[in-house]
Amino acid sequence: MNVKDATAKRIELLCKERGITYNSLSNICGLTPSTVYSIFDPKRRCISLSTVKKICDGLEMTLGEFFSHSIFESLEQEIQ
Repeated sequence: MNVKDATAKRIELLCKERGITYNSLSNICGLTPSTVYSIFDPKRRCISLSTVKKICDGLEMTLGEFFSHSIFESLEQEIQ
């Protein structure tokens, strides 16, 4: 799994944990629904850190809390 896929998966897990839809997440975080849905688009290769920060702010968590998850422990090598 690469970092983009892991980040999308982490957001998906947080939404499930908190019982919120992607539309609700966009409202909470001040993002457009299209921005949130684009995170899960397999064609999209990157998610900006500022978008992740807005999601963290909306979910009242730090970036450290977001990235302190086992999903980020065994990522693929990004440099090929």
